[in-house]
Amino acid sequence: MSDGRNRQLLVVLLLALLLGFPLIRLRLLGTHTTSFSPVNRTPPFDKCRSLKLPAGPPPTFHERSESDRFVPGTPPTLIRNATIWTGAYNRTEVIYGDILLDKGMIINIGRIQPILLQTYGAELVVFDARRRWVTPGIVDLHSHMGNSPSPDLSGSVDVNSFKGIAQPWLRSVDGINTHDDSYQLSVAGGLTAALILPGSANAIATTSTDSNLIRIVGGQAYIIKLRKTAERSTSSMILEPPYQMNSSSSDLSSPPRWRHIKRTTWLTFLLVGENPSRVYNGTRMDTMWAFRQAYNEATKLKQKQDEFCAKLEAGQSEILDGQGEFPDDLRWEALVDVLRGRVKVNTHCYEAVDLDAFVRLSNEFKFPLAAFHHAHETYLVPDVLKRAYGGPPVSAIFSGFSRYKRESYHFSEFAAKILTENGLTVVMKSDHSAINSRYLLHEAQQAYYHGLPENVAFASVTSNPADAMALALLRSHHATSEGWDADLAIWDSHPLALGATPVQVYIDGIAQLENPAVAKKPDELQRAPKIPNYDEEARKAVEYDGLPPLSPTESSSELVIFTNVKQVFIKSSMRVVRDFFVHDEDALGELIASKGKPICWGSHGTCSFIVGSRTSKPTIVDLQGGSVSPALSYYGSPLGLQHITLEPSTTDGEIFDPLSSDVPSILGNGALIRAADGLQYGSRDALMAYRSGVTTAITAPEHGQCFFGLGTYFSTGASHKLELGALPQEITALHTAVTYNAASSVSIQIAVLRRLFLSASEDTSPLGTAIKKVATGQMPLVVEVGNADAIATLIMLKREIEAVYGNTVRLTIAGAAESHLLSKELRDANVGVIVGPVHPFPHSWDIRRILPGPPLSKDSVISKLLDHKITVGISPVGLSRFVPPGNWNAQNLRLYAAWTALDSDGRINKEQALSMASVNLEKLLGASAQAENTDFVATVGGDLLDPTSQVVAILSQRSERVDIF
Repeated sequence: MSDGRNRQLLVVLLLALLLGFPLIRLRLLGTHTTSFSPVNRTPPFDKCRSLKLPAGPPPTFHERSESDRFVPGTPPTLIRNATIWTGAYNRTEVIYGDILLDKGMIINIGRIQPILLQTYGAELVVFDARRRWVTPGIVDLHSHMGNSPSPDLSGSVDVNSFKGIAQPWLRSVDGINTHDDSYQLSVAGGLTAALILPGSANAIATTSTDSNLIRIVGGQAYIIKLRKTAERSTSSMILEPPYQMNSSSSDLSSPPRWRHIKRTTWLTFLLVGENPSRVYNGTRMDTMWAFRQAYNEATKLKQKQDEFCAKLEAGQSEILDGQGEFPDDLRWEALVDVLRGRVKVNTHCYEAVDLDAFVRLSNEFKFPLAAFHHAHETYLVPDVLKRAYGGPPVSAIFSGFSRYKRESYHFSEFAAKILTENGLTVVMKSDHSAINSRYLLHEAQQAYYHGLPENVAFASVTSNPADAMALALLRSHHATSEGWDADLAIWDSHPLALGATPVQVYIDGIAQLENPAVAKKPDELQRAPKIPNYDEEARKAVEYDGLPPLSPTESSSELVIFTNVKQVFIKSSMRVVRDFFVHDEDALGELIASKGKPICWGSHGTCSFIVGSRTSKPTIVDLQGGSVSPALSYYGSPLGLQHITLEPSTTDGEIFDPLSSDVPSILGNGALIRAADGLQYGSRDALMAYRSGVTTAITAPEHGQCFFGLGTYFSTGASHKLELGALPQEITALHTAVTYNAASSVSIQIAVLRRLFLSASEDTSPLGTAIKKVATGQMPLVVEVGNADAIATLIMLKREIEAVYGNTVRLTIAGAAESHLLSKELRDANVGVIVGPVHPFPHSWDIRRILPGPPLSKDSVISKLLDHKITVGISPVGLSRFVPPGNWNAQNLRLYAAWTALDSDGRINKEQALSMASVNLEKLLGASAQAENTDFVATVGGDLLDPTSQVVAILSQRSERVDIF
């Protein structure tokens, strides 16, 4: 055959490969040619052709007539009279009308023509939204649901591998368990899709959808929809699974689907071993070297593939004869796809040092980043993010979860606002179950309450995470619009109003809530709350590297006059009552305080006689229609004993477990630790709580599982223990716990309690003395326990002790996840309950029988207990070993108190909500709650339970001062 003939055939071959004609195969053996069909086409051609295709949907995707996830038999649904957030016009468009769902998709939206509806006949299901808000379903960009299912059992935890620091071949899909109580609970919060990431012990992990997402931390990640399927398999939950999920060779009839990978770059001692530096005994330098090694291996493999395909295109005979194999390696193929830009890379890192290092890595190996996760310091280094290869990644952050380790210490609640103002994209995420993803929307709400614009706040849990996962091109989470998947949530109030709860959720056009319980909400909650201007606070956050001064400033005036006061709440008969209220906004009242004590309040001019009798000039504070109310008290985590939870040098440290540890001999038998001895004043968590109206806290000694210790009652705003009012009550109650899965059995723990109480009359040790005080009713016994069976046993033990001593034992159950099952028995036994967290979650088997509240149940555990006239206190955090202590959440106590009232369908008013977070809590924990020791909080723009109000002053009688912020 002539050289000219060979050149002609070579040109035809190259054109066929470049133009994508897979039906022609040319073989150069003399003058012989062979045609072939797709069936006998050889894999090398397929592989090489696929390398030229970008990841994403096929061009015809939006021409589909039904969703690939449509379930035959699903009836069409018409949602009428809806307020629809469409997501258009920079996420600001809202329209009023109807939405038609069919074939798993949104068919029509707005004013739907009757003739279209007539075609459905009696098959059409109609839902009247009653002008409620309808939005895309909530999307979680960072979840471990399924990989770490609830309740936690040793046989089902598949979130981490400990086989090496860089393992991009690990896949979260292989560990996603279909038995997880979180699925139903999270759907009840409007969550419809989540990216399931491997854990954070490994430096590299991967995930996937129709795009290639990568997050280097523990392996490949996968997007799931939370709808239960008829197949009941993990695979049937996966959304847009990459072709590699079921085969090492891709289906090349369509463009490759996106994949996802997770990476971890950080150094700390993390409680659950998320840190590769700790798990593998290395440093940041070791972790980054592992990354560079991994990417170098991937680069070499990519080069081999490219050289192979170049030879194939050049028509080299040994490859065409099938003698050469396409270079591939399952260990590194995911990273090769990263280098080809076909993977969404999600990187777990907190600090500027790590952010900068990973941006350098992205530029060294030329791959784009989809998101930085946790990203506590991204708001401090926006220009670093902008230098990332391919453009800045999104920042997937918490609204406030911080200071649990050093890397999270410089976080600011204004981070989302600051990032947005720097032109960067923000995503709020859960890291489920660190944050219960049922309440992911609450993360967006809190970001909004701290200045994030309304359209951006809601996009942070819908379209922004969808964009980061490359779902925007495919699915409804990007917007509520025709042609998208029918994944929607209908809300009982504006989505950014505190406590917004779905009345129905649709996934693939299928209603997910059966007979939902709907609480009636005030009309004003149908609008977005009005937010103060936080520009100055955001500026200071950056100026001070996230650590702006928090210490209060005392007023130097003898009198402080609060003007334009709308209402005043006071403590009366051990409860909070509203003592003053003005209906007329044009005739607001006033309140005067001297040395921290309110001495006069009422309508305007009521207290003028006091001002006239003083010679010094008073300080005037305009509350602009705000209120004055008793301050709140916090309980639930070691606030006051820790600065950074996971840094031992910043904490008091855990006390010994008397059932599993050797008690230091110098303490002798019956040693008893007092929390007051380990108090550390001036922590940022305590000071932020103080500035949020939580002026006191009751804290037990920091402990593990089984313990005995004496609680203390201290001021969160004091600078040291000897300051006036810093320690109102040195000893409050005897604290202990009944813990499942501890070193000692529950029955042993109960036996120890019984022996201690029944032999207390002979025991003169510190513990014996405290036990006698409990037995004789002089001191409460606070038991951390959630399980109903253990609570029932404690009630029986209480009766036994009372029969011996003839006194009423003041027993308080703290945690109390399953206490609703014993409401009547707790009432009859006169046992008080502290519910923490306010929204229980089945972290472990012993607390799996929770009462979830609306929309899954009409009652919550709190409303059930209150219906039985039980004294109830609340805590914003869980008393569980499964999550880090929530000191950071103390500042949010007022939000949880307000949320409790909103969930109750009118059964809990503001006074009751305030009482549960103050006087009830103090009574149950043995803290002094006398009126003369009450602190008061002054707020602007609403009362203390209004999430958009600002605390502007603390009136402290015990400290004889007024602090003004």
